[in-house]
Amino acid sequence: MLRLLTAVLAMAALIVLPDMAMAAPAVPAMPAAGLGGALERAMDGANGGAPLSFSLQLLLIMGLLTILPGLVLMMTSFLRIIIVLSILRQALGLQQSPPNQVLIGLALFLSLFIMAPTLEQVNTAAIAPYAAGTIEADAAIAAAGDAFHSFMIRQTRETDLAMFAEMAGYGTFASPDEVPFSILLPSFVTSELKTAFQIGFMIFLPFLVIDLVVASVLMSLGMMMLSPTIISLPFKLLLFVLIDGWALLMGSLAMSFG
Repeated sequence: MLRLLTAVLAMAALIVLPDMAMAAPAVPAMPAAGLGGALERAMDGANGGAPLSFSLQLLLIMGLLTILPGLVLMMTSFLRIIIVLSILRQALGLQQSPPNQVLIGLALFLSLFIMAPTLEQVNTAAIAPYAAGTIEADAAIAAAGDAFHSFMIRQTRETDLAMFAEMAGYGTFASPDEVPFSILLPSFVTSELKTAFQIGFMIFLPFLVIDLVVASVLMSLGMMMLSPTIISLPFKLLLFVLIDGWALLMGSLAMSFG
């Protein structure tokens, strides 16, 4: 069990950490499949390549646990989903309903649904063979990196990739597989933010129209002291329920990653 946990954490960390040194742009881009060699250097000691002790390995695992939330947030579909759900709550005029815990849980489980093919690929090609002892750690890391790399590159705009590659001093990549994680990760996050705000804008428009109509009616009736949000909130909730908004939103978010 400790071996499997070590593999999962090491894969997650070494997908990002060895490639994050963007201060050396003269080094050619390293493919996602070439990250495996860093594990042996990280887990070997300085004295003749002796492996780290159990205590140091456990300490390394505990340290890697602190970066897992950031990896989940930045390398999966979670970012887009939670932003869209937050914008929806703001558009409805609800401050604490659904509460943050519900939104985060909904975004997490929807992310698991969307990421299921990628996670299954990681389990089949990396975690299960490594746990069975049929492949080495570097091969498992390379396979896991390829799976996440394929998912992220499909959701990333070429313009964002070109922008970060130019800032880091990289040239043109011959194929998507040559894009290193140091370029792919910020490009993926930027693309996800753009897409999330585009979806949020389309969600916000109909509710904004309701607010404007209610405010105009109240103004024409001379009820300027009455807050339009108090009157418009039931109408917005009614509209959202009548169109089966939750099902439409969840389905649209899932299909947006196709």
